Amino acid sequence: MGGAVLEVTAPTESTDVRSAFRAYAASRRADLRRTAYLLCGDWYLADDLVQDALAKLYVHWRRVSARDEVDAYVRRMLVNGFLASRRRAWRREIASAELPDEPARGSAGSPDDGTRDMLRRALAQLSPSQRTIVVLRYWDDLSVEQTAAILGCSTGNVKSQAARGLAHLRAALSAAVAAEGGQR
Repeated sequence: MGGAVLEVTAPTESTDVRSAFRAYAASRRADLRRTAYLLCGDWYLADDLVQDALAKLYVHWRRVSARDEVDAYVRRMLVNGFLASRRRAWRREIASAELPDEPARGSAGSPDDGTRDMLRRALAQLSPSQRTIVVLRYWDDLSVEQTAAILGCSTGNVKSQAARGLAHLRAALSAAVAAEGGQR
């Protein structure tokens, strides 16, 4: 007496859900990784994107698999994850073996502090929607369609706001250059 009785039960619904998810993940992981690599150009980041997408998919597996929209759902999560990673500041950092003694000034492609400050002030004069669109389109180098998808608006809105924002930036920068030139 005193021995434990092991009770064998039929597979539960949660076991079936887990096995269906595992089967999907195992069969699609290589294709998802290839898609992620094409998005980001880095195998390690591609692995991270796939892992994050599959983790999020598991949470919504019942709903997504019931609609038979799994591939589209995962692909959208890969794209969203990639775009989000590109917006993170740490992704734009460049590692260096040695730190410079002081920042380079006036070198090609690196505006001096005055120009940078002038551009920051001109951007601050734009409305929040124009500023967001100008930054996404021209700083982050996203397409009109990508920008529209991120902001949840039409491509026509992105085009018109970008045009207005650039016109305002040109006017603000021209005025700032004229004012700076008059003071020197």
